[in-house]
Amino acid sequence: MAILKVARLGHPVLRQPARPVPLDAIRAPETQRLIDDMIETMREYDGAGLAANQVHVLQQVCVIEVLGNPRYPDAPHIPLTVVIDPVVTPLTDEMEEGWEGCLSVPDMRGMVPRLTAVRLECWDREARRVDVIAKDFFARVIQHEIDHLNGIVYLDRMRNLATLAHIAEWNKHWLGSREHAD
Repeated sequence: MAILKVARLGHPVLRQPARPVPLDAIRAPETQRLIDDMIETMREYDGAGLAANQVHVLQQVCVIEVLGNPRYPDAPHIPLTVVIDPVVTPLTDEMEEGWEGCLSVPDMRGMVPRLTAVRLECWDREARRVDVIAKDFFARVIQHEIDHLNGIVYLDRMRNLATLAHIAEWNKHWLGSREHAD
């Protein structure tokens, strides 16, 4: 396994839509190696999720996990979830503003509106069908990662750039003032 280089805002790969992974390629060694490397990279940088675009691979693959993560001490646990060729369906019109950050936009946070409940349909790393109802923080993380697969970063979703903050200033002036999630 390897720690992969994470693309930062401005790199064209972050603005390109990812391609679907053929079903017969999911269990292939190169896809499995990509998934393993993405998991290791996400954990190395304390991310809640990581999309393949962020590691310079234009395939519809992302990984999500939040278990005792120091960047998200108050976040509910999310078990390791491998998402391939996702389809996300809104389950509500209700939106909630929440703090988000991104490994591709290092040291920044901003308030982003997201749906509070979605249905995720995808394949897992064993090429098994997954159908999950996600709410609140898990729904937010899914939407953030799926946006990456569509060439969208959280800054594109912000309603008010006045909340965009460097992490050091966010810790001093915003943390604790409103519920947050990345």
